[in-house]
Amino acid sequence: MRNQGYTLSDNITTYLLELYGEEAVGKYSAFIKKDAEQFIRVNSIKTDSTILKQKLSSVYKIETEEAGAVPNALRVLSNHNLTGKTIEHIIGEYYVQSLSSMIPALVLKPDKSDKVLDLCSAPGSKTTQLAELMQNKGTLVVNEIQLDRVKTLIYNLDRMNIMNTGVHHNRGEWLSRFYYNYFDKILVDAPCSGLGIMQKKGEVGNWWSEQKLSGLAELQYKLLVSALRMLKEGGELVYSTCTMTVEENEAVIDKLMKKYPFEVLPFQLPLKSIDAFTQFRSIDFHPSLKEGKRIIPWEIGSEGFFLVKIKKTGFIEQTAKPETAKSRFGFTPFKELKTYLTKTAEFFGIPVDKLAEYKYILKSNDIFFVDGCFEDDNPDRFNRIGTKFGTLDKNKEIILHTQAAQVLANTISNNIYDITSMDELKNYLQGGIIKKESGLKGQTVIRFNGVILGTAVIGNSGIKSRFPRAKRTQEIFLDF
Repeated sequence: MRNQGYTLSDNITTYLLELYGEEAVGKYSAFIKKDAEQFIRVNSIKTDSTILKQKLSSVYKIETEEAGAVPNALRVLSNHNLTGKTIEHIIGEYYVQSLSSMIPALVLKPDKSDKVLDLCSAPGSKTTQLAELMQNKGTLVVNEIQLDRVKTLIYNLDRMNIMNTGVHHNRGEWLSRFYYNYFDKILVDAPCSGLGIMQKKGEVGNWWSEQKLSGLAELQYKLLVSALRMLKEGGELVYSTCTMTVEENEAVIDKLMKKYPFEVLPFQLPLKSIDAFTQFRSIDFHPSLKEGKRIIPWEIGSEGFFLVKIKKTGFIEQTAKPETAKSRFGFTPFKELKTYLTKTAEFFGIPVDKLAEYKYILKSNDIFFVDGCFEDDNPDRFNRIGTKFGTLDKNKEIILHTQAAQVLANTISNNIYDITSMDELKNYLQGGIIKKESGLKGQTVIRFNGVILGTAVIGNSGIKSRFPRAKRTQEIFLDF
């Protein structure tokens, strides 16, 4: 990403001088003028670092190296402008993400047995990482307040083939109306003033002032109160921001400690950091806040972050009876769809037992599926659960969706068409028709270089792409 020659405003300079001193401010001022280093997070659900490094190097001449001790993180060394334009990117083998942004999910460290909430989820970098840490299984509830960002979130969940999520579109501070003492682990990556990300968002300096911090801090506090109500006693929560202010970080947690029962937990980071502050402007914070961490941008060559990990230690009274949704739809038992699913499985060579591992939702003629261990008593509350499996046509046969083909890629063995030229690949990815006799009938799965890209239907004019419309708009580098 090319830097726009960002500079620190007088307001920000004055604040950071008090916080870190003159030498540090000079380093930050120089840092934000440099081009940002680029990192990618390897999707462990679909590939591994060794395989991905080799493909990026041989096909696109994108050279990468391991990014220190951060697992599944690669530093991009060349052809940075191509990382968002590869086939591997569009089918979710990696996520372009800052190194610091990968840390909160690692600190929370969920597994597939946990019920997990990502309270402020879009655009999905940390959400998809949480799902990967959970091995794409179990229950991951995600929430986003802004509708346009919900669309981006769902796009990234689909792109990365995430199968254990239900997506809410709600105010995070209201979500505790639906859940109480429910989640084992919660991530609150809160909206903030963004002082740690000025290398890529220098416009922060156009509006930033200390007077604007009180409103943000109040929202952050309300989000944390809601999260604590939803967290089980003994459950763990990670609070993170990409800002460096004390008002939005230590002060928020200290205020929370005065009213609610929790303890601050120690944790280790795979990046250089300093302890959180226990004093600011003659105000003493709870001494346990030293267990929180500040990631300093000019020290690690990435974004600045604040993190604290807490454990709920006592009872929090429920302030209102949980709201229940009027049920319009729910999970459809596998046996009710077994006839259709079995026919689809036989056609594509998928073991029927594999399809029985999922839960299904039937909306009109559209079928969605999610990991079989996903649990929620009120599926009506969600914008979407899982991902698209397919659609029942007028003959009550399932037209398999591209998402399902990608998720089930390792089990599909029949009715596969292998793309043989760049022209065919371009046509398919742009939603066109491959005008070629395939010897196949009805539906087919499209494969390129051994990787399942999606589905297509076969008609009189050829093989008609069913590559999702939302993905066709992405620019893809095909000159290889």
